[in-house]
Amino acid sequence: MSTAATEGNRRFVRRLLPVAGGSLVAAAGALIAVGCFLGLYVRPTSDDWCAAWKSRDMGVLGITHDFYATQNGRITNAFLSGIIYGDGLAGVKVLPTVIAVVLTVGLVLLGIQFLRCLGVKPPVLLLLAAALAIQALIYFGGTRSYQVLLWAPATISHTIPSVIGVWALLLGIWTVRQPRAPVRAGGFAAAFLIGFAIGTLSESFSLVSGLLAACVGLLAVPRLGLARTWHPFTWCLLWCSGVVCGLVVLTTSPGARWRRAQQPAKESMLSAGELRGTYEDWLRMWDTVTGQWAYLGATAVGLLLGLGAGLAARVPAPGKRESGRAVPRPMLVALLLLPVLVVVLGSFAVVVGLRSGYGPTGWTYARTWTNYLVPMELALCAYGVLLGVWARRFLAGRGVAVALPVGIVVAAGLALASLAVLVPSVKQLTTATVTRAVAWDAQNFRIRTEAARGATDLGYEPMYIGSLAEPFFTSDYRRDWVAACVSSWYGIERIHRL
Repeated sequence: MSTAATEGNRRFVRRLLPVAGGSLVAAAGALIAVGCFLGLYVRPTSDDWCAAWKSRDMGVLGITHDFYATQNGRITNAFLSGIIYGDGLAGVKVLPTVIAVVLTVGLVLLGIQFLRCLGVKPPVLLLLAAALAIQALIYFGGTRSYQVLLWAPATISHTIPSVIGVWALLLGIWTVRQPRAPVRAGGFAAAFLIGFAIGTLSESFSLVSGLLAACVGLLAVPRLGLARTWHPFTWCLLWCSGVVCGLVVLTTSPGARWRRAQQPAKESMLSAGELRGTYEDWLRMWDTVTGQWAYLGATAVGLLLGLGAGLAARVPAPGKRESGRAVPRPMLVALLLLPVLVVVLGSFAVVVGLRSGYGPTGWTYARTWTNYLVPMELALCAYGVLLGVWARRFLAGRGVAVALPVGIVVAAGLALASLAVLVPSVKQLTTATVTRAVAWDAQNFRIRTEAARGATDLGYEPMYIGSLAEPFFTSDYRRDWVAACVSSWYGIERIHRL
């Protein structure tokens, strides 16, 4: 191909990339904007009622002590609940927007670091498209969209930990690169403290993040040739130490002991029957996850990102770092397989925890799947980036000019198709959330009016959403903890079904 034709093709590609990236930003951004907007229509249900009245009446420190002493031992979880519910419903309404914004910024910054490690110039528009598309898939691709983004108790336990994890990873990268020892020491201390907070925030994410940190720490031993100093190993070790300490505090708390005492006697998790049941639950869970092909949109957007980033590539030869020092091939293979290992073992650990806490139906608590779905989506995107960068270099070396624009169009098209699949579920979520909010407001006004007149036993009509519990979920009123929390929220003695 002539030089003029090659330059013309390059200009065409550079005009095509903003169109593809802008289309993805608009599509994914619109879906996430709807989710953030729906936050304004979030109303209490299930655990909301308990967290709301305890935060109001006990304060942040009071609810934290209550969780530690009488509930489950999740002190960081309770502390965040006290902050979010501290001003009535204002916190839960803005929480989806806060999560989306903070995670978007974190993913873009993480993508910049990843692309720089590959020796390519980070295209900010495509990075933004990837960050938004991955979030849209995580929020709306599963079976419990309301719980993943809009229901504060679930987002605190299973979505916010992933947000913290992304920023902790950025902190770790920044720490190990610091030349000044006092600054590094501060980063190492933060690793332990954040790990401890994670350990008392979410058992599921503790297992996944601890597994990831342990594997990275082992690969980062300088003798293996991947890292030149002990700084990455030290950071990972302190993170794991913090997580373990947090889990110890959680599991030995009076609240956790009380919770375990309420469960019926069962076989040991290491028994043959329990292991077989856990494995079958794990297969059922993955059958559900793999049935949602839209998750592969993360690979498509990663491929687009890799093709676009490759235009400014200064990619070192395989097995070379930016410094030019060779990395052993086994280490490269281990790095490529690491995400698969973490997702597979992490998801199994999540199922083990669910079966231990909730029995044979525990695997159906899909809100907990977020703890490994986030790493899975990031891994799929990273694999797509690697494929895109390699394909760009491969095509450039052979002068196949037309293949690059075709690849960009195909990747963008697949990514947009994966987002389009989410539209019906977002529409259904919107209808259910807004309709319930209108009905809830009317009932709330009636109950508060009657309570102000001195009534102590008021009628309540259950308003179900997101497969969550509402008052009268059990026929025994003495065991109806949701009804008790509703009564405490309104300051009355009891409620009855309308």
